[in-house]
Amino acid sequence: MKKLIVTLCLLVHIAFAQTAAVVYPTNWFIGMKNPDLHLLVHSPGIGEKAAVRVTYPGVRLLDWHRTENPNYLFLHLRLDAAVRPGDVAIDITPAGGSAVHIKYALLPRRKGNGTRFAKGVTSSDFIYFVMPDRFSNGDTANDRVAGMRDRSLGRGDSIAKRHGGDMQGLINHLDYLQSLGVTTLWMTPVLVNDMPHHTFHGYAFTDHYTIDARLGGAEAYSRLSDSLHARGMKLIQDAVYNHVGLYHLLVQDLPEKSWLHQWPSYTQTNYRGDPVVDPHASAIDRKLTSDGWFTREMPDLNQNNPDVANFLIQHAIWSVETFGVDGWRIDTYIYNDLDFMNRCNKALLDEYPHITMFGETWVNNVADQAYFTRNHYNLPYKSNLTGCTDFQCLFNGIAPALRDTTGGGLNQLYLTLSNDFLYQEPMNNVIFLDNHDMTRFLSQMGEDVAAQRMGLQWLLTERGIPQLYYGTEILMKGVSDPDGWVRMDFPGGWAGDRKNAFTGEGLSEPQRATQLLVRTLGRYRLHSSAIRTGKMMQYVPQGSLYVYFRYDDQQTVLCAMNTGNKPVSLDFNRFAQRTEGFSLGIDVLTGEKHPLGQPATLPARTMWVLELTK
Repeated sequence: MKKLIVTLCLLVHIAFAQTAAVVYPTNWFIGMKNPDLHLLVHSPGIGEKAAVRVTYPGVRLLDWHRTENPNYLFLHLRLDAAVRPGDVAIDITPAGGSAVHIKYALLPRRKGNGTRFAKGVTSSDFIYFVMPDRFSNGDTANDRVAGMRDRSLGRGDSIAKRHGGDMQGLINHLDYLQSLGVTTLWMTPVLVNDMPHHTFHGYAFTDHYTIDARLGGAEAYSRLSDSLHARGMKLIQDAVYNHVGLYHLLVQDLPEKSWLHQWPSYTQTNYRGDPVVDPHASAIDRKLTSDGWFTREMPDLNQNNPDVANFLIQHAIWSVETFGVDGWRIDTYIYNDLDFMNRCNKALLDEYPHITMFGETWVNNVADQAYFTRNHYNLPYKSNLTGCTDFQCLFNGIAPALRDTTGGGLNQLYLTLSNDFLYQEPMNNVIFLDNHDMTRFLSQMGEDVAAQRMGLQWLLTERGIPQLYYGTEILMKGVSDPDGWVRMDFPGGWAGDRKNAFTGEGLSEPQRATQLLVRTLGRYRLHSSAIRTGKMMQYVPQGSLYVYFRYDDQQTVLCAMNTGNKPVSLDFNRFAQRTEGFSLGIDVLTGEKHPLGQPATLPARTMWVLELTK
């Protein structure tokens, strides 16, 4: 493996046996706003002084070009507005070689752009985030697939092996997701990862146009998308523009040396976003951020290469059109070329005006995080990203707030949210308690169930788009490490499981109670205009007490959090600006009534969510 990496970095092409032409995108669609189509064609020697002819009414060949590798040819086509669906005849005759005849399909566009699909994900939604391999095994026939490098299967042997979960397992349990109030499903990538090991996470693509057969393939992905949309739910696809897997065709047989970011020897990213925004940063630090490889097995794509850029952008559009994607989560956003990202985001928005994208922006402060999304900065670089994963609300907000029983952490949460003025649209930020790359929230809180419950109430009432990592609702725990203890199986997803979180069988009382909390508040949120789209007002914390309101013209919701170990008095008169005209607060979870004309006692380590009534 080390020898292979070094060879790639020294710009030596690897011979790749191929008998039939590979064409990307595998098909295209008529009626796109952008009439240009860039085809990548791979076949042995196809670029050797080739002659190219394209025959189809309304399709013109504008130009074509070869690369350093004679096994590639890039064609630039233009589709007229009146072009009809059908098979385009493409004939390529290399000098001294056999002619290649390609029937290239142009399909009609999917109906319902912005209404049935590509609807975008907003603060009205509630995202459930799963690793399909670890959620439920709905089809045991695809547990192992012949011919793939990783045919491992071992739930008990190793958490690094595949466990057999798939998209059919998700289809089988959409009722469960809806019972929690979930409106949107986000999965780790479903594109094929034909790598030798650690393939279950999905972030090392080896073919952009093949859905992993071990997850059910393209048919299962289409069925899942259709099933979600039939229920009025949405689908997020996890995009990885920064890198691919080492065994990708376009790495094993590089089109040209500039396809990847090349170094004299293996050079890893510094995993830091600050050099990108730092006005004093050195060129080498910036280069390490954007051009360093994510791992030895994930080569870094050079998005400044026009062919790379076109390949990635067209794949994104193809995915939305083929599978009815509603929104994008963009992996490792800060390591991408940001001008390319603006171009890619715009290309998606041009074709799908309602679609939304949120990027993984794992940085250290709000100012840096806001740089990577739509903001109010007057700087040369202006991001067009519609939202981001709000790591600041977690790391500098709710996590310290709930760990610190003296109230000091609440001030961090308050200050973090006070910096929302930096964003153009803070409601588009995705807030969360944990994910597949970090210690689960219960473990972050020292297995304090009260802290977990308050965290979940905050998640479902705070401004932004809530994202719940699978199993957080049933107190799954685990400390992040290289072996993936935060990526354990969801109980009940496999035949013979002693616990079943779908039915409640075998769950402890705290697990059932926490699941009920999410179910109750998640379903309440579905019909709460104040929480979904209303404004927010927060009050400066006093000791261990923090109060904020979600409100609009139809509804007002008071959220009060006591992070301390002692009860606190809640004097509603302090909040007269928001409580005026109301006489009663009704607890959304318990139905208990709290008269606003007299102080109330908020118990230790407790949060109230009260809908105000007259």
